[in-house]
Amino acid sequence: MKASAPSIHQFDSISALMRYLGLPAPMHPLVVLVPSGNLRVPAEDSGDTFILTFYKVSFKIDFKGQVKYGQGYYDFEEGGLAFIAPHQRTMAMNDPQEYEGYTFFFHPDLIRNYQLGRTISRYGFFSYAVAEALFLSAKEKRIIDGLFAVMQEELQNNIDQFSQDVMVSHIELLLNYSNRFYNRQFLTRKAKYNDLVDRMNAYLSERFDAEKSLLSGLPTVQEVADHLAVSPRFLTDMLKSLTGQNTQQHIQDRLIEKAKDILSTSDRSVAEIAYQLGFEHPQSFNRLFRRKTQVSPIAFRQSFH
Repeated sequence: MKASAPSIHQFDSISALMRYLGLPAPMHPLVVLVPSGNLRVPAEDSGDTFILTFYKVSFKIDFKGQVKYGQGYYDFEEGGLAFIAPHQRTMAMNDPQEYEGYTFFFHPDLIRNYQLGRTISRYGFFSYAVAEALFLSAKEKRIIDGLFAVMQEELQNNIDQFSQDVMVSHIELLLNYSNRFYNRQFLTRKAKYNDLVDRMNAYLSERFDAEKSLLSGLPTVQEVADHLAVSPRFLTDMLKSLTGQNTQQHIQDRLIEKAKDILSTSDRSVAEIAYQLGFEHPQSFNRLFRRKTQVSPIAFRQSFH
């Protein structure tokens, strides 16, 4: 237990982080691969907040137990991958248990002049919370372990004119495999994520209650994600895998279904319904309804009479 308030440590270079951890300087200043058991912060800094201005990928193979990141615990019982983008805050906790794996750091400057530098934002898992990490099957672990072994061997070579090209290619391959494995996870854990969708729908039904919507306006993606205790990017990726829609589209569809119910069972005006659902302007409701149903709210109501 720290006697003083937790501190914030920011590292702007991988070399500075290695010095802080008492590890050898990296062979390449923009990338390093470290056995996870070597990453131990000084005891007096355990529990402090750390901000890295570079990417971090953690790969745990056979660890049994939990590791704390941020405000929560990540269960590594099955082993897996966790991704952290630059400037995200994490909490360092020295764990007494040993486990196999690697931690891979790479600086944005490594990929800046490559296509990957322009497309890395498409790999949404860098925006996931650590608790939404990628759980790997035994076969998937072998693939990732093999990739890291090749990367480690490359980093031990003398730097030449091809070193950066090769390393960026390895990183892109790692991220593409991770995309594939995440999609598999959404499908194989479908029951778990269907439960999340059910909780989302229940929340939206409650939010479309007249009084709550009048006070709070339309529900936002961030609001729904916060209620479900997941990151917005994870929620969208999960929904797209299961339903083909992103979170905003899902919210809009639920809203239109609620609007249809009110239009077909009440005599409230279209403007009253729009305000009840959280719209500031009835015209916005009319446009959305027409775009989603191909008819106006009034025409929809008239079809019931």
